[in-house]
Amino acid sequence: MSEAIIEIKNLKKHYGEVKAVDGIYLNLKPGEIYGLLGPNGAGKTTTVKSILGLLEYEGLIKVMGIEATFENIEIKKMIGYVSEEPLIYKSLSPREMFSFLTSIRKLNADKASKVVQDLMESLEASQFFDTPIAGLSKGNKQKIQIIAALLHDPPLLIMDEPLAGLDARSSKIVKDIINIHTENGGSVMLSTHIMEVAEDICDRIGILNNGKLVAEGTMEELRKIAHQAGAASLEDVFLKITEQDESVKKVLAKLKETL
Repeated sequence: MSEAIIEIKNLKKHYGEVKAVDGIYLNLKPGEIYGLLGPNGAGKTTTVKSILGLLEYEGLIKVMGIEATFENIEIKKMIGYVSEEPLIYKSLSPREMFSFLTSIRKLNADKASKVVQDLMESLEASQFFDTPIAGLSKGNKQKIQIIAALLHDPPLLIMDEPLAGLDARSSKIVKDIINIHTENGGSVMLSTHIMEVAEDICDRIGILNNGKLVAEGTMEELRKIAHQAGAASLEDVFLKITEQDESVKKVLAKLKETL
C-alpha cells in the first residue's frame, strides 16, 4: 500500500476552553481529491493551518512521511497553498511576483515562465501581467494566487475555497486543473462551502462538526451514513450528518408563514 500523502492522528487544538479540533484522524491518499467540509467554526481552517505547520498542536501530522512542524521547511516545499483570502504580494505586479517566486524557489526560469504564461492565458489574466496586484478584483487576485501555488509543481495542493470570486469559465478551468494535477500523480485537499463543487470533483469527503470528524467517505458511503436515498445531494447529506436539517425545516416553515 502506498504511503499516505497526509496522515493525521488524534489532532487536537484548543484555544482556552474552546476545542477547535478535538481528536481528528484522517488520511489523504496518493492521487486523491479529498474534500474537507463543515459549518463555520467546525475546525477546517485550524486543521489546514496545522497541516501547513502554522500552528502548534497536539497529536501527529505527517506530510509524505515527514512530521509537520513550523520549523520544517521541507514540507512547505511539497505544498502549494491557496487560501480563502489571497495571501500574495499585493505591491508587486504578477510578473514581478512570479519572477520573485521563481528566484527564491530556485526554479528553472524558462520552465516557470512557460507555466505562468500558459496558466495566465488559460485563466484570461494575461492583460494584468504588469498591473499592481493590489488593484485587481478578488477573482483576478485568486487566479494569481492559484498560479503561484502551482508554479513549483508541488505534489500536494491544499486549497481553501479556491473558486471564491471566480466566474463560471474560470471555475471550470480551475476544476480541470485540479483534475489534471491528480491525473499527473498529485494529491489535493480541498476545503469549500460550495457543495456542488465537492460533490463534482472529490473522491472522498470528510465532514467536520464541532471539531470532530463526524463522517468520511465517498458520496455513496456518506448517503448510507446519513440514511439518505441514492439521489440525495451532498447538501442534504451534509445537513443531515451535521444535524442541521431539522433546524432548516423549522426556519423554512416559519418563513412560509411570514412571507
